[in-house]
Amino acid sequence: GKGSVFSDTTGLIFRIAPVISLSAIITAILVIPFGNMKGIISFEGDFIFFSYLLALGKFFSIISALDTGSSFEGMGANREAFFSMLVEPAFFILMATLAMFTGYTSFSEIFRGFFITGNHYVLVYSLIGLYLLVHIAIIENSRVPVDDPKTHLELTMIHEVMILDNSGFDKALIHMAGWLRFAVYGALIFNIAVPSGWNVFLQVGLFLFIMAAFAVIVGLVESFRARNKMNKNPKFILTLSAIALIAFLVVLIVTEKFIL
Repeated sequence: GKGSVFSDTTGLIFRIAPVISLSAIITAILVIPFGNMKGIISFEGDFIFFSYLLALGKFFSIISALDTGSSFEGMGANREAFFSMLVEPAFFILMATLAMFTGYTSFSEIFRGFFITGNHYVLVYSLIGLYLLVHIAIIENSRVPVDDPKTHLELTMIHEVMILDNSGFDKALIHMAGWLRFAVYGALIFNIAVPSGWNVFLQVGLFLFIMAAFAVIVGLVESFRARNKMNKNPKFILTLSAIALIAFLVVLIVTEKFIL
């Protein structure tokens, strides 16, 4: 019958990494709130826990690629780690901005308090948050313009080259983890776009609409935009941190925590 094929050069890490990556992302889903309902796992500073759950999954996918002993997969793992490292400040600065804006440090309280602050800048921060989260999702999932999953040339691949040695059920788990990672960022986009106090049926409808719109946006980007040159990617990614930092400084001034 059909099944997974393992190279002689791989060890235990290569076999357990797909399961750990998927498990980490499923656990991260439990942290995300929906409307007025808290996430199953919710506590002060839970967005840090959430971020490092995703990082744990990525870490195991990276060392799994290194475990194969392949120069191609090592090259892909190197790029994946580097770009994830560059995009991490953008996420944390964004969350710090929202935390300072609302006065809370957990996902559920941040998203619940975001639209009831009575602040005139809510729409601006919502749009900045949407822009940053869409781009962070594209980078973390290795899509155009950072990576091109449809390319046939291994030298220009990032994520796809990391899973060349995976097959069978293990490869299915890796693809499922990728789909869920997209859904995770879609859920964050929903939370930052839709006030938590709205009717729950309206929220469910808007959640499905936002997920579909997110998929369409990513599809349009992949259809009409070319992949960046590899040496242009760091500049592209660091721009997100710069935008997040500007938003953070504006919140410092608006909340009168920093006085010019």
